[in-house]
Amino acid sequence: MLGDKEEIGITCALVPTEHEGVCIGRRHFPGGAAFMNGPTWGKDVFIPLEWIIGGREFAGQGWRMLVECLSVGRCISLPAMSVACGKVTTFTTGAYARIRDQFGLPIGKFEGVDEAMARIGGYTYQMEASQDLALTGLDMGEKPSVLSAVLKYHNTERMRKTINDAMDIHGGKAVVLGPRNYLARAYQSIPIGITVEGANILTRSMIIYGQGAIRCHPFVLREMKAAMANDGAEFDRAITGHINFVISNVFRSLWLGLTGARFAGAPRGGETARYYKQITRFSSAFALLSDMAMFSLGGSLKFREKLSARLGDMLSNLYIATACLKRFEREGAQKQDLAVLRWAVENALFDLQTAMDGFLANLPSRGLAWVLRKIIFPWGLTLKPASDRIGTKVARAMMEPGGMRERLTRGMYVPPSEEDAVGVLQHALTAILATEPVEQKLRKLAREGKFRTITARERLQEALQAGLVTQAEFDAVARARKLKRDVIMVDDFDMALERHDDALLQRHIF
Repeated sequence: MLGDKEEIGITCALVPTEHEGVCIGRRHFPGGAAFMNGPTWGKDVFIPLEWIIGGREFAGQGWRMLVECLSVGRCISLPAMSVACGKVTTFTTGAYARIRDQFGLPIGKFEGVDEAMARIGGYTYQMEASQDLALTGLDMGEKPSVLSAVLKYHNTERMRKTINDAMDIHGGKAVVLGPRNYLARAYQSIPIGITVEGANILTRSMIIYGQGAIRCHPFVLREMKAAMANDGAEFDRAITGHINFVISNVFRSLWLGLTGARFAGAPRGGETARYYKQITRFSSAFALLSDMAMFSLGGSLKFREKLSARLGDMLSNLYIATACLKRFEREGAQKQDLAVLRWAVENALFDLQTAMDGFLANLPSRGLAWVLRKIIFPWGLTLKPASDRIGTKVARAMMEPGGMRERLTRGMYVPPSEEDAVGVLQHALTAILATEPVEQKLRKLAREGKFRTITARERLQEALQAGLVTQAEFDAVARARKLKRDVIMVDDFDMALERHDDALLQRHIF
Protein backbone atom coordinates (compact mmCIF):
# COMPACT_ATOMS: atom_id res chain seq x y z
CA MET A 1 0.00 0.00 0.00
CA LEU A 2 3.00 2.30 0.59
CA GLY A 3 5.16 1.24 -2.34
CA ASP A 4 7.78 -1.41 -3.00
CA LYS A 5 9.71 -0.99 0.29
CA GLU A 6 9.13 -3.40 3.14
CA GLU A 7 11.20 -1.56 5.77
CA ILE A 8 10.35 2.14 5.76
CA GLY A 9 11.39 2.94 9.32
CA ILE A 10 9.48 4.00 12.40
CA THR A 11 6.00 5.38 11.78
CA CYS A 12 3.90 7.33 14.28
CA ALA A 13 0.12 7.00 14.34
CA LEU A 14 -2.72 8.05 16.62
CA VAL A 15 -4.54 4.89 17.71
CA PRO A 16 -7.79 5.10 19.75
CA THR A 17 -7.48 3.24 23.04
CA GLU A 18 -10.75 1.42 22.46
CA HIS A 19 -9.61 0.13 19.03
CA GLU A 20 -9.86 -3.62 18.51
CA GLY A 21 -6.75 -5.46 19.71
CA VAL A 22 -5.36 -2.57 21.75
CA CYS A 23 -4.57 -3.39 25.37
CA ILE A 24 -4.19 -0.44 27.74
CA GLY A 25 -5.17 0.40 31.29
CA ARG A 26 -2.37 -0.78 33.54
CA ARG A 27 -0.02 1.83 34.92
CA HIS A 28 3.42 2.20 36.42
CA PHE A 29 4.01 3.79 39.81
CA PRO A 30 7.34 5.66 39.49
CA GLY A 31 8.70 7.22 42.65
CA GLY A 32 5.34 7.32 44.38
CA ALA A 33 4.20 10.17 42.12
CA ALA A 34 1.15 10.81 39.94
CA PHE A 35 3.11 10.11 36.78
CA MET A 36 0.49 8.58 34.51
CA ASN A 37 2.41 6.33 32.18
CA GLY A 38 2.14 2.62 31.67
CA PRO A 39 2.42 -0.25 29.21
CA THR A 40 0.43 -0.28 25.98
CA TRP A 41 0.42 -3.26 23.66
CA GLY A 42 -1.75 -4.95 21.09
CA LYS A 43 -2.37 -8.05 19.03
CA ASP A 44 -3.58 -8.13 15.42
CA VAL A 45 -4.16 -4.37 15.47
CA PHE A 46 -5.11 -2.94 12.07
CA ILE A 47 -4.08 0.70 11.65
CA PRO A 48 -5.66 2.59 8.72
CA LEU A 49 -3.32 4.79 6.71
CA GLU A 50 -5.28 7.91 7.65
CA TRP A 51 -4.26 7.38 11.29
CA ILE A 52 -0.60 8.04 10.41
CA ILE A 53 0.42 11.40 11.82
CA GLY A 54 0.84 13.71 8.84
CA GLY A 55 -0.73 11.23 6.43
CA ARG A 56 0.84 8.50 4.32
CA GLU A 57 3.65 10.75 3.05
CA PHE A 58 4.96 10.88 6.64
CA ALA A 59 5.14 7.11 6.96
CA GLY A 60 8.67 6.16 7.99
CA GLN A 61 9.42 9.58 9.46
CA GLY A 62 8.45 8.68 13.00
CA TRP A 63 11.97 8.85 14.41
CA ARG A 64 12.35 12.47 13.29
CA MET A 65 8.94 13.24 14.80
CA LEU A 66 9.91 11.64 18.08
CA VAL A 67 13.24 13.44 18.30
CA GLU A 68 11.71 16.83 17.47
CA CYS A 69 8.89 16.22 19.93
CA LEU A 70 11.44 15.24 22.57
CA SER A 71 13.45 18.38 21.86
CA VAL A 72 10.45 20.67 22.27
CA GLY A 73 8.93 18.78 25.18
CA ARG A 74 12.28 18.55 26.96
CA CYS A 75 12.43 22.34 26.69
CA ILE A 76 9.02 22.74 28.35
CA SER A 77 7.80 19.95 30.61
CA LEU A 78 10.70 18.91 32.84
CA PRO A 79 12.25 22.39 33.11
CA ALA A 80 8.80 23.76 34.02
CA MET A 81 8.40 21.11 36.69
CA SER A 82 11.81 22.09 38.04
CA VAL A 83 10.85 25.77 38.10
CA ALA A 84 7.63 24.87 39.92
CA CYS A 85 9.60 22.91 42.53
CA GLY A 86 11.94 25.88 42.94
CA LYS A 87 9.01 28.21 43.52
CA VAL A 88 7.40 25.87 46.05
CA THR A 89 10.62 25.37 47.98
CA THR A 90 11.34 29.12 47.92
CA PHE A 91 7.84 29.99 49.13
CA THR A 92 7.59 27.33 51.83
CA THR A 93 11.18 27.40 53.07
CA GLY A 94 11.36 31.19 53.19
CA ALA A 95 8.19 31.34 55.27
CA TYR A 96 9.06 28.35 57.47
CA ALA A 97 12.54 29.65 58.23
CA ARG A 98 11.05 32.95 59.41
CA ILE A 99 8.22 31.39 61.42
CA ARG A 100 10.22 28.63 63.09
CA ASP A 101 12.56 29.96 65.75
CA GLN A 102 15.17 28.59 68.09
CA PHE A 103 16.69 30.40 71.09
CA GLY A 104 14.44 33.36 70.31
CA LEU A 105 15.83 33.73 66.75
CA PRO A 106 14.20 32.68 63.44
CA ILE A 107 16.14 29.72 62.10
CA GLY A 108 16.57 31.53 58.76
CA LYS A 109 18.89 33.98 60.50
CA PHE A 110 21.36 31.26 61.47
CA GLU A 111 24.19 31.40 58.95
CA GLY A 112 24.19 27.66 58.27
CA VAL A 113 20.52 27.82 57.32
CA ASP A 114 20.79 31.04 55.33
CA GLU A 115 23.54 29.45 53.21
CA ALA A 116 21.13 26.71 52.14
CA MET A 117 18.32 29.23 51.65
CA ALA A 118 20.51 31.30 49.33
CA ARG A 119 21.02 28.25 47.16
CA ILE A 120 17.28 27.68 46.97
CA GLY A 121 16.55 31.28 45.94
CA GLY A 122 19.54 31.53 43.59
CA TYR A 123 18.85 28.27 41.79
CA THR A 124 15.16 29.14 41.45
CA TYR A 125 16.16 32.43 39.81
CA GLN A 126 18.53 30.60 37.45
CA MET A 127 15.97 27.96 36.51
CA GLU A 128 13.15 30.34 35.63
CA ALA A 129 15.44 32.76 33.81
CA SER A 130 16.89 29.92 31.72
CA GLN A 131 13.51 28.52 30.78
CA ASP A 132 11.98 31.90 29.98
CA LEU A 133 14.73 32.62 27.46
CA ALA A 134 14.41 29.18 25.84
CA LEU A 135 10.63 29.51 25.61
CA THR A 136 11.15 32.75 23.71
CA GLY A 137 12.96 30.68 21.09
CA LEU A 138 10.13 28.18 20.95
CA ASP A 139 7.59 30.98 20.52
CA MET A 140 9.64 32.16 17.53
CA GLY A 141 9.29 28.74 15.92
CA GLU A 142 12.78 27.47 16.69
CA LYS A 143 13.59 23.88 17.68
CA PRO A 144 16.35 24.49 20.25
CA SER A 145 17.72 20.97 20.68
CA VAL A 146 20.90 22.14 22.43
CA LEU A 147 19.10 24.50 24.78
CA SER A 148 16.50 21.85 25.58
CA ALA A 149 19.33 19.54 26.67
CA VAL A 150 20.88 22.34 28.75
CA LEU A 151 17.54 23.00 30.46
CA LYS A 152 16.71 19.35 30.99
CA TYR A 153 20.00 18.64 32.75
CA HIS A 154 20.62 21.84 34.69
CA ASN A 155 17.05 22.56 35.76
CA THR A 156 16.41 19.05 37.03
CA GLU A 157 19.74 19.02 38.85
CA ARG A 158 18.90 22.37 40.46
CA MET A 159 15.49 21.01 41.36
CA ARG A 160 17.24 18.16 43.16
CA LYS A 161 19.45 20.61 45.06
CA THR A 162 16.64 22.97 46.06
CA ILE A 163 14.46 20.15 47.39
CA ASN A 164 17.41 18.64 49.27
CA ASP A 165 18.13 21.99 50.93
CA ALA A 166 14.45 22.55 51.71
CA MET A 167 14.23 19.12 53.33
CA ASP A 168 17.30 19.88 55.45
CA ILE A 169 15.91 23.22 56.64
CA HIS A 170 12.48 21.81 57.46
CA GLY A 171 14.07 18.96 59.40
CA GLY A 172 11.53 16.69 61.10
CA LYS A 173 8.68 18.65 59.52
CA ALA A 174 9.63 17.20 56.13
CA VAL A 175 10.48 13.70 57.38
CA VAL A 176 7.09 12.71 58.77
CA LEU A 177 4.67 11.79 55.98
CA GLY A 178 1.11 13.03 56.21
CA PRO A 179 -1.24 15.84 55.17
CA ARG A 180 1.01 18.51 56.72
CA ASN A 181 4.08 17.45 54.72
CA TYR A 182 4.33 19.37 51.43
CA LEU A 183 7.90 18.36 50.48
CA ALA A 184 8.42 14.63 50.96
CA ARG A 185 6.55 13.45 47.87
CA ALA A 186 8.49 15.87 45.68
CA TYR A 187 11.71 14.66 47.29
CA GLN A 188 10.67 11.06 46.68
CA SER A 189 9.98 11.70 42.98
CA ILE A 190 13.26 13.52 42.21
CA PRO A 191 14.70 10.53 40.26
CA ILE A 192 11.85 10.77 37.74
CA GLY A 193 12.96 14.14 36.39
CA ILE A 194 16.60 13.09 36.53
CA THR A 195 15.92 9.90 34.56
CA VAL A 196 13.25 10.52 31.91
CA GLU A 197 13.70 12.17 28.48
CA GLY A 198 17.43 11.46 28.46
CA ALA A 199 19.15 10.46 31.70
CA ASN A 200 21.17 13.33 33.15
CA ILE A 201 24.51 11.52 33.03
CA LEU A 202 24.04 10.91 29.31
CA THR A 203 22.65 14.41 28.69
CA ARG A 204 25.64 16.11 30.31
CA SER A 205 28.39 13.86 29.01
CA MET A 206 27.25 13.39 25.42
CA ILE A 207 24.26 15.43 24.31
CA ILE A 208 24.77 19.08 25.35
CA TYR A 209 28.14 19.62 23.71
CA GLY A 210 27.87 16.73 21.25
CA GLN A 211 24.80 18.23 19.57
CA GLY A 212 26.11 21.77 19.53
CA ALA A 213 29.77 21.32 18.60
CA ILE A 214 29.14 21.03 14.88
CA ARG A 215 25.71 22.63 14.44
CA CYS A 216 26.61 25.80 16.33
CA HIS A 217 30.15 26.25 15.02
CA PRO A 218 30.43 28.99 12.38
CA PHE A 219 32.74 26.97 10.11
CA VAL A 220 32.91 23.24 10.92
CA LEU A 221 29.55 22.37 9.35
CA ARG A 222 30.46 24.39 6.24
CA GLU A 223 33.74 22.49 5.99
CA MET A 224 32.03 19.12 6.29
CA LYS A 225 29.38 19.95 3.70
CA ALA A 226 32.00 21.29 1.29
CA ALA A 227 34.11 18.15 1.70
CA MET A 228 31.10 15.89 1.12
CA ALA A 229 30.16 17.90 -1.97
CA ASN A 230 33.77 17.89 -3.19
CA ASP A 231 33.55 21.69 -3.43
CA GLY A 232 37.18 22.79 -3.15
CA ALA A 233 36.50 26.52 -3.41
CA GLU A 234 33.91 26.51 -0.63
CA PHE A 235 36.14 24.32 1.52
CA ASP A 236 39.03 26.76 1.10
CA ARG A 237 36.81 29.68 2.11
CA ALA A 238 35.53 27.79 5.15
CA ILE A 239 38.95 26.61 6.32
CA THR A 240 40.42 30.10 5.87
CA GLY A 241 37.60 31.58 7.91
CA HIS A 242 38.11 28.89 10.54
CA ILE A 243 41.83 29.66 10.87
CA ASN A 244 41.13 33.37 11.19
CA PHE A 245 38.47 32.58 13.78
CA VAL A 246 40.93 30.61 15.90
CA ILE A 247 43.65 33.26 15.66
CA SER A 248 41.14 35.95 16.60
CA ASN A 249 40.03 34.01 19.66
CA VAL A 250 43.62 33.41 20.75
CA PHE A 251 44.36 37.13 20.85
CA ARG A 252 40.92 38.04 22.26
CA SER A 253 41.24 35.48 25.04
CA LEU A 254 44.74 36.62 25.94
CA TRP A 255 43.82 40.32 25.94
CA LEU A 256 40.60 39.80 27.89
CA GLY A 257 42.43 37.55 30.35
CA LEU A 258 45.28 40.01 30.91
CA THR A 259 42.91 42.94 31.43
CA GLY A 260 40.23 41.02 33.32
CA ALA A 261 37.84 42.11 30.53
CA ARG A 262 37.84 45.65 31.98
CA PHE A 263 37.92 47.22 28.54
CA ALA A 264 35.35 44.93 26.95
CA GLY A 265 32.05 46.44 25.89
CA ALA A 266 28.84 46.10 27.91
CA PRO A 267 25.26 46.98 26.90
CA ARG A 268 24.76 48.91 30.15
CA GLY A 269 26.77 50.33 33.03
CA GLY A 270 26.27 50.02 36.75
CA GLU A 271 26.37 46.90 38.90
CA THR A 272 25.82 44.44 36.06
CA ALA A 273 28.35 45.78 33.54
CA ARG A 274 31.19 43.59 34.82
CA TYR A 275 29.08 40.45 34.32
CA TYR A 276 28.51 41.24 30.65
CA LYS A 277 32.24 41.76 30.25
CA GLN A 278 33.09 38.44 31.88
CA ILE A 279 30.59 36.66 29.62
CA THR A 280 32.36 38.21 26.61
CA ARG A 281 35.71 37.06 27.96
CA PHE A 282 34.68 33.48 28.63
CA SER A 283 32.71 33.21 25.38
CA SER A 284 35.97 33.79 23.51
CA ALA A 285 37.79 31.34 25.77
CA PHE A 286 35.10 28.70 25.27
CA ALA A 287 35.26 29.08 21.48
CA LEU A 288 39.04 28.65 21.63
CA LEU A 289 38.88 25.58 23.88
CA SER A 290 36.21 24.03 21.69
CA ASP A 291 38.35 24.39 18.57
CA MET A 292 41.45 23.11 20.34
CA ALA A 293 39.53 20.10 21.65
CA MET A 294 38.41 19.17 18.14
CA PHE A 295 41.87 19.91 16.76
CA SER A 296 43.80 17.83 19.31
CA LEU A 297 41.35 14.96 19.80
CA GLY A 298 39.62 14.77 16.45
CA GLY A 299 36.93 12.11 16.21
CA SER A 300 37.94 10.63 19.56
CA LEU A 301 36.38 13.65 21.30
CA LYS A 302 32.99 11.93 21.14
CA PHE A 303 34.40 9.16 23.37
CA ARG A 304 36.01 11.60 25.83
CA GLU A 305 32.78 12.03 27.75
CA LYS A 306 34.31 13.75 30.77
CA LEU A 307 35.92 16.41 28.59
CA SER A 308 32.73 16.74 26.54
CA ALA A 309 30.76 17.13 29.77
CA ARG A 310 33.02 19.99 30.91
CA LEU A 311 32.68 21.70 27.55
CA GLY A 312 28.92 21.33 27.96
CA ASP A 313 29.17 22.86 31.44
CA MET A 314 30.98 25.87 29.96
CA LEU A 315 28.30 26.41 27.34
CA SER A 316 25.49 25.87 29.85
CA ASN A 317 26.80 28.31 32.43
CA LEU A 318 27.38 30.97 29.77
CA TYR A 319 23.74 30.53 28.82
CA ILE A 320 22.51 30.57 32.43
CA ALA A 321 24.43 33.75 33.26
CA THR A 322 23.10 35.43 30.11
CA ALA A 323 19.53 34.35 30.85
CA CYS A 324 19.74 35.75 34.40
CA LEU A 325 20.93 39.13 33.15
CA LYS A 326 18.14 39.21 30.58
CA ARG A 327 15.56 38.38 33.23
CA PHE A 328 16.87 41.13 35.49
CA GLU A 329 16.49 43.68 32.69
CA ARG A 330 13.08 42.38 31.64
CA GLU A 331 11.77 42.79 35.19
CA GLY A 332 12.85 46.40 35.33
CA ALA A 333 16.27 45.97 36.99
CA GLN A 334 14.68 45.96 40.44
CA LYS A 335 17.21 46.98 43.08
CA GLN A 336 15.67 44.47 45.48
CA ASP A 337 16.61 41.66 43.06
CA LEU A 338 20.26 42.68 42.73
CA ALA A 339 21.41 40.29 45.47
CA VAL A 340 19.78 37.21 43.91
CA LEU A 341 21.03 38.26 40.46
CA ARG A 342 24.57 38.58 41.77
CA TRP A 343 24.34 35.17 43.46
CA ALA A 344 22.99 33.55 40.30
CA VAL A 345 25.47 35.11 37.85
CA GLU A 346 28.58 34.94 40.03
CA ASN A 347 28.02 31.26 40.81
CA ALA A 348 27.32 30.47 37.16
CA LEU A 349 30.56 32.18 36.11
CA PHE A 350 32.47 30.43 38.90
CA ASP A 351 31.09 27.05 37.76
CA LEU A 352 32.14 27.98 34.23
CA GLN A 353 35.68 28.75 35.39
CA THR A 354 35.78 25.46 37.32
CA ALA A 355 34.77 23.55 34.18
CA MET A 356 37.53 25.26 32.16
CA ASP A 357 40.08 24.49 34.85
CA GLY A 358 39.02 20.84 34.91
CA PHE A 359 39.13 20.62 31.12
CA LEU A 360 42.68 22.01 30.95
CA ALA A 361 43.81 19.78 33.81
CA ASN A 362 42.66 16.67 31.92
CA LEU A 363 43.34 17.53 28.27
CA PRO A 364 45.59 14.70 26.98
CA SER A 365 47.90 17.09 25.08
CA ARG A 366 49.68 18.54 28.10
CA GLY A 367 51.77 21.03 26.11
CA LEU A 368 48.68 22.45 24.44
CA ALA A 369 46.90 22.57 27.80
CA TRP A 370 49.79 24.56 29.32
CA VAL A 371 49.69 27.10 26.47
CA LEU A 372 45.91 27.45 26.65
CA ARG A 373 46.01 27.98 30.41
CA LYS A 374 48.54 30.81 30.01
CA ILE A 375 46.33 32.42 27.36
CA ILE A 376 42.98 32.08 29.16
CA PHE A 377 44.10 32.39 32.80
CA PRO A 378 47.27 34.52 32.72
CA TRP A 379 46.69 35.59 36.34
CA GLY A 380 45.26 32.28 37.50
CA LEU A 381 41.68 31.50 38.53
CA THR A 382 40.42 34.91 39.59
CA LEU A 383 36.66 34.41 39.84
CA LYS A 384 35.07 33.55 43.18
CA PRO A 385 31.58 32.27 44.02
CA ALA A 386 29.06 34.70 45.48
CA SER A 387 30.10 35.92 48.93
CA ASP A 388 28.42 34.98 52.20
CA ARG A 389 27.14 38.55 52.47
CA ILE A 390 25.26 38.25 49.17
CA GLY A 391 23.84 34.88 50.21
CA THR A 392 22.56 36.35 53.47
CA LYS A 393 20.78 39.13 51.57
CA VAL A 394 19.06 36.52 49.39
CA ALA A 395 17.99 34.50 52.42
CA ARG A 396 16.64 37.55 54.27
CA ALA A 397 14.64 38.65 51.21
CA MET A 398 13.10 35.17 50.96
CA MET A 399 11.68 35.64 54.47
CA GLU A 400 10.05 39.02 53.76
CA PRO A 401 6.67 39.29 51.98
CA GLY A 402 6.61 41.17 48.69
CA GLY A 403 9.60 42.30 46.67
CA MET A 404 12.05 39.59 45.66
CA ARG A 405 10.10 36.81 47.38
CA GLU A 406 6.99 37.66 45.38
CA ARG A 407 8.86 37.75 42.06
CA LEU A 408 10.62 34.45 42.77
CA THR A 409 7.28 32.74 43.44
CA ARG A 410 5.08 34.49 40.86
CA GLY A 411 2.52 32.26 39.22
CA MET A 412 2.50 29.79 42.11
CA TYR A 413 -0.92 28.84 43.43
CA VAL A 414 -1.18 29.52 47.16
CA PRO A 415 -4.26 27.99 48.84
CA PRO A 416 -6.14 30.72 50.74
CA SER A 417 -7.25 28.50 53.62
CA GLU A 418 -5.48 28.46 56.96
CA GLU A 419 -6.39 24.77 57.13
CA ASP A 420 -4.12 23.98 54.18
CA ALA A 421 -0.51 23.02 54.97
CA VAL A 422 0.87 25.46 52.38
CA GLY A 423 -1.84 28.11 52.69
CA VAL A 424 -1.28 28.52 56.43
CA LEU A 425 2.32 29.58 55.83
CA GLN A 426 1.38 32.95 54.35
CA HIS A 427 -1.11 33.67 57.14
CA ALA A 428 1.40 32.65 59.79
CA LEU A 429 4.21 34.69 58.25
CA THR A 430 2.05 37.82 58.15
CA ALA A 431 0.87 37.30 61.72
CA ILE A 432 4.36 36.60 63.07
CA LEU A 433 5.82 39.73 61.49
CA ALA A 434 2.91 41.87 62.72
CA THR A 435 3.28 40.70 66.34
CA GLU A 436 7.07 40.67 66.50
CA PRO A 437 7.28 44.00 68.45
CA VAL A 438 4.87 42.65 71.07
CA GLU A 439 6.81 39.38 71.38
CA GLN A 440 10.03 41.37 71.82
CA LYS A 441 8.35 43.40 74.57
CA LEU A 442 7.23 40.22 76.32
CA ARG A 443 10.74 38.76 76.19
CA LYS A 444 12.15 41.98 77.62
CA LEU A 445 9.62 41.91 80.46
CA ALA A 446 10.56 38.29 81.18
CA ARG A 447 14.27 39.18 81.37
CA GLU A 448 13.40 41.96 83.82
CA GLY A 449 11.59 39.49 86.07
CA LYS A 450 8.13 41.02 85.61
CA PHE A 451 6.33 37.65 85.41
CA ARG A 452 5.53 35.17 88.17
CA THR A 453 4.35 32.46 85.76
CA ILE A 454 6.51 30.16 83.63
CA THR A 455 4.87 29.21 80.34
CA ALA A 456 4.50 31.55 77.37
CA ARG A 457 0.71 31.21 77.43
CA GLU A 458 0.51 32.06 81.14
CA ARG A 459 2.82 35.03 80.74
CA LEU A 460 0.74 36.43 77.88
CA GLN A 461 -2.37 36.18 80.06
CA GLU A 462 -0.50 37.74 83.00
CA ALA A 463 0.68 40.63 80.79
CA LEU A 464 -2.93 41.28 79.72
CA GLN A 465 -4.18 41.30 83.30
CA ALA A 466 -1.38 43.66 84.36
CA GLY A 467 -2.15 46.05 81.52
CA LEU A 468 1.23 45.45 79.88
CA VAL A 469 -0.44 44.53 76.58
CA THR A 470 -3.80 45.55 75.16
CA GLN A 471 -6.62 43.15 74.33
CA ALA A 472 -5.92 43.66 70.61
CA GLU A 473 -2.24 42.79 71.11
CA PHE A 474 -3.22 39.77 73.20
CA ASP A 475 -5.57 38.48 70.50
CA ALA A 476 -3.02 39.07 67.72
CA VAL A 477 -0.23 37.27 69.60
CA ALA A 478 -2.52 34.35 70.51
CA ARG A 479 -3.56 33.94 66.86
CA ALA A 480 0.03 34.21 65.61
CA ARG A 481 1.15 31.55 68.07
CA LYS A 482 -1.67 29.23 67.03
CA LEU A 483 -0.74 29.63 63.35
CA LYS A 484 2.91 29.08 64.20
CA ARG A 485 2.05 25.83 65.95
CA ASP A 486 -0.02 24.74 62.95
CA VAL A 487 3.00 25.34 60.73
CA ILE A 488 5.46 23.45 62.93
CA MET A 489 3.31 20.46 63.89
CA VAL A 490 3.64 17.11 62.10
CA ASP A 491 1.06 14.36 61.61
CA ASP A 492 0.63 11.36 63.86
CA PHE A 493 -1.36 8.15 63.40
CA ASP A 494 -2.52 5.19 65.46
CA MET A 495 -0.36 2.11 65.77
CA ALA A 496 -2.13 0.34 62.89
CA LEU A 497 -0.39 2.58 60.37
CA GLU A 498 -1.10 0.29 57.45
CA ARG A 499 -4.79 1.21 57.68
CA HIS A 500 -3.88 4.74 56.65
CA ASP A 501 -1.85 3.77 53.57
CA ASP A 502 -4.73 3.74 51.08
CA ALA A 503 -6.16 7.01 52.39
CA LEU A 504 -2.76 8.68 52.22
CA LEU A 505 -2.21 7.47 48.67
CA GLN A 506 -5.62 8.71 47.57
CA ARG A 507 -5.19 12.10 49.20
CA HIS A 508 -1.58 12.91 48.41
CA ILE A 509 -0.69 11.00 45.26
CA PHE A 510 -3.69 10.52 43.01
